[in-house]
Amino acid sequence: AIVAVDDVSFEVGRGEILGFLGPNGAGKSTTLRMITGLLAADEGTAKICGIDVSHDPLGARQCFGYLPEAIPLYDEMQVDQYLRFIGNSRGLVGADLEQKLQDVCSRLGLEQMLRRCCGTLSKGFRQRVGLAQALIHDPQVLILDEPTNGLDPRQIIEVRQLIRELAQERAIIFSTHILQEIAAICTRIIVIHSGKLIADGTAE
Repeated sequence: AIVAVDDVSFEVGRGEILGFLGPNGAGKSTTLRMITGLLAADEGTAKICGIDVSHDPLGARQCFGYLPEAIPLYDEMQVDQYLRFIGNSRGLVGADLEQKLQDVCSRLGLEQMLRRCCGTLSKGFRQRVGLAQALIHDPQVLILDEPTNGLDPRQIIEVRQLIRELAQERAIIFSTHILQEIAAICTRIIVIHSGKLIADGTAE
């Protein structure tokens, strides 16, 4: 058996942008999938806002938004239908859902795309819709796996700025294998290699 993640332990606080850095295959996405409850850990625990992900997965999911590396869009749905569907699954209904939908689309510049089918969107707009689904319920914790993947330089700058704004009242984990991305935005960095945590500190 291959041990994908071996004794990786860390905490992230509100206001922090934690860069999760390592080469492809280091165990970053596996760790994030365990933190979010998508993959059961053989041992150890993950808590989000004090809630154990394995004991109360639904409670934990109310507290975080997750942007996986492969964005989970339904290509045949319009953007507004998709985001309403995600909002409903997060427990949002009625006027609250519509307000949150409006807020997140305004923040991400998606107003003109609401009637477009997800399958027709460019890479940049697919990434924005992926961020919108992670943010629609206004979570305390954001977990972003390669959030600038495939974006052009202007879009990368916009996403970085958005993440900085969001971090003022949240904890953010930002996973990437690109060193410049981490250096540009993160307040703290952890480095994972071959499934092990090998560094935890500031960029300096």
